[in-house]
Amino acid sequence: MARVTVYDVAEKAGVSTATVSFAFRHPDKVKDDTKAKVLRVADELGYVPSGNARSLAKGRTGTLGMYAFDMLLEKPQGSGLEEDRSDVSSMPASMSDDDEPDVLTYPLYVDEVLRGFELECWKSGKGMLMGAALARDDHKSVTDIAGRVDGLALMPSGYNNRLPLAMLAKTVPLVMVGVSDENLPAAYLQCDNTSGMRQIVDHLVDVHHVDEMAFVGGFDSDDVVARYVAFRKCLEERGLDSSDALLDDSFATSDEYMVGLCEAIGSGRLPQALVCGTDQIAFGVIRLLEEAGVRVPDDVIVTGFDGILAGRLMEPQLTTVRQPMEDMGREAARMLLSRNGEPWEKAERRVLPVRLIVRGSCGCNQKNLSA
Repeated sequence: MARVTVYDVAEKAGVSTATVSFAFRHPDKVKDDTKAKVLRVADELGYVPSGNARSLAKGRTGTLGMYAFDMLLEKPQGSGLEEDRSDVSSMPASMSDDDEPDVLTYPLYVDEVLRGFELECWKSGKGMLMGAALARDDHKSVTDIAGRVDGLALMPSGYNNRLPLAMLAKTVPLVMVGVSDENLPAAYLQCDNTSGMRQIVDHLVDVHHVDEMAFVGGFDSDDVVARYVAFRKCLEERGLDSSDALLDDSFATSDEYMVGLCEAIGSGRLPQALVCGTDQIAFGVIRLLEEAGVRVPDDVIVTGFDGILAGRLMEPQLTTVRQPMEDMGREAARMLLSRNGEPWEKAERRVLPVRLIVRGSCGCNQKNLSA
């Protein structure tokens, strides 16, 4: 079958080839209805703009891609380096402790997945390309990287549903990391959120005799949603009240961030335990509790989920569920390599096991329990 070209799309959509190009590379310069028509026709024809003008159907690059979206940070948060320091001459000769980055603000989830992906590429003798969206409708960056690789792994993001992934899935194998909606012919890779939440609830009930706990976490990812659903189910299975299972579902970027938790602290309505949707949410919760004079774990237990390194560097160390993030990166690369550049015909799912890591934030003695 002959490769679909920009000319085919332009002819069927009734626009110029320049308009087709702009719809992908500079969507902000194309009217919404025109852009929608171009993308619809491109999807129907199976057209993807190739970054190096090769045939995605026949060509091979020996390279895999990772698309990390908004989880990449140009400069570490909390480091004092957020301002522009491109002029090296303006950098201080030495940096004080106050200039050091705050390790709790790093996006360490994606860092570990990326490391596993890179290691598997290196082991297999494959190259690796990385890409990230600059805006919600940044079609150019994702189509450019897809045109240069034999397979593409995508980290979870709210940007996902704004990009032409249905079109890409027809021409290059995609692995969706941390995504549960199987609406594309692609591979879906997640950790076992249900098992992880059950391990947390069982530990709190059986070891700490907790009968009142609540969930904290904004539903900005499929993983957090799945963890909350599993949390409520686990409460019900243990005969506990789930009617007030959700204490705070605010987002970190929201003006209402942690308002629900603040109200619970102010009114003295804190449960015995706060089960957080991610480790990074737990870090923010513990900080807020400390500022309010609430002791962890003496006054309230806090748990996380993910098992990022930062949880071992705080005091108290965070009780959490460890998902095998490096293995997720490796598995994503292996799944792409197995396709040899050929897209999936239907959705395929793989779920990796998780394990509870018991530390000090739940009140356990770290000297007697494995960390």
